[in-house]
Amino acid sequence: MSEIALTGLLLLVLFALLGSGVWVAFSLLAVGMVGMYLFTEAPIGQIIASTIWGHSNSWALAALPLFIWMGEILFRSRLSDDLFVGLSPWLQRLPGRLLHVNIFGCGIFAAVSGSSAATAATVGKLSIPELSKRGYPEQVMIGTLAGSATLGLLIPPSIILIVYGVATEQSIARLFVAGILPGLLLVVLFVGFVVVWSLINRDQLPEGGEQYCFSEKIYHSRRLIPVVLLIAGIIGSIYSGIASPTDAAAVGVALALLLAWQSGSLSWNTFIEGLMGATKTSCMIAFILAGAAFLTVAMGFTGIPKLLAQWIGSLELSNYALLAALTIFFIVMGCFLDGISVVVLTTSVIMPMVEQAGIDPLWFGIFIVIVVEMSQITPPVGFNLFVLQALTGRNILVVAKAALPFFVIMLVALAIIVLLPEIVTYLPQNM
Repeated sequence: MSEIALTGLLLLVLFALLGSGVWVAFSLLAVGMVGMYLFTEAPIGQIIASTIWGHSNSWALAALPLFIWMGEILFRSRLSDDLFVGLSPWLQRLPGRLLHVNIFGCGIFAAVSGSSAATAATVGKLSIPELSKRGYPEQVMIGTLAGSATLGLLIPPSIILIVYGVATEQSIARLFVAGILPGLLLVVLFVGFVVVWSLINRDQLPEGGEQYCFSEKIYHSRRLIPVVLLIAGIIGSIYSGIASPTDAAAVGVALALLLAWQSGSLSWNTFIEGLMGATKTSCMIAFILAGAAFLTVAMGFTGIPKLLAQWIGSLELSNYALLAALTIFFIVMGCFLDGISVVVLTTSVIMPMVEQAGIDPLWFGIFIVIVVEMSQITPPVGFNLFVLQALTGRNILVVAKAALPFFVIMLVALAIIVLLPEIVTYLPQNM
């Protein structure tokens, strides 16, 4: 049977299971078992047991639940209030004014959350009512929030970068550092779009709001100090080599608890809710990773990744053509699966092709994350769209239309890092 037929059969099994509502983790295990049963004589049970234990017993993976817990704590704190009050005085004179609160607020929260959906919910629950009350156009308001919230996947500490690092055995610290400049690039592109849009559509923006003198801006900015120190502590400790990502995550949890307590938003109920939310999310991701680990091993036994890599190599595609094809593939996958599932489902098959093409796996990790960001704002399964639908009460197609310009901007950012890969690789090479 050819490699295409083998892959097609297993994909058919996978989509049949996913389409019937079977959990992603069980679907991955089942596909791996089918592949091994049909094409190898290896002992399936023993391999499942050893693979799941070996990949679960990982110190690097310990950073995952800690960063998730940190985000859950801050999600339940007064952080969104502090972001709006601290940022808005500085943005009144910038074209687009308070629309930039969504962008910068999401960028800051992304650096302490690691979750796209949590970023959208935290910033959106305050900014949407405030911007609506001031008369800002709904479409741009929703679009800036939908696009900027995806920064939670890229700006470290990123949950999906931890997943990619564990799945591909890449350094999580180097992946975190590699995500900094692309994240800042996206912030600049989003701000640039809002500035240009606001200059063209001056009549759609409300009249100028309250003006602040410099001392008043400094006074309001004091509420940003705790979260800025938290970000600096996490990223700085990793970049300087003082702490591993896991150590930095533990420090982040302690500082997040202190920040929530200091703001008066930490109670026994919020503590338990945050802990249970982090536990549920972490267990779901760990279960998916276990299934993906077995699928990776099973694919190795069947030889499918090697055959596919050889087949792709025989097509003599340029790296640009290969990346264009993978971009379309990941966007389509992201229309039906969440970002973490896309990463763990595809790495076992995609990475041999990528390595054979001579593409840096570290750079490719950032490439994947940006494409997965794009899929977060594409229907029918764009998680950010669901969050914003709940916050605004609008139809999901209305939300998706508002997010479309930011999808295009992320496509531009993707082209920039393809043409200038040093944007991704410069900091990791000099850390």
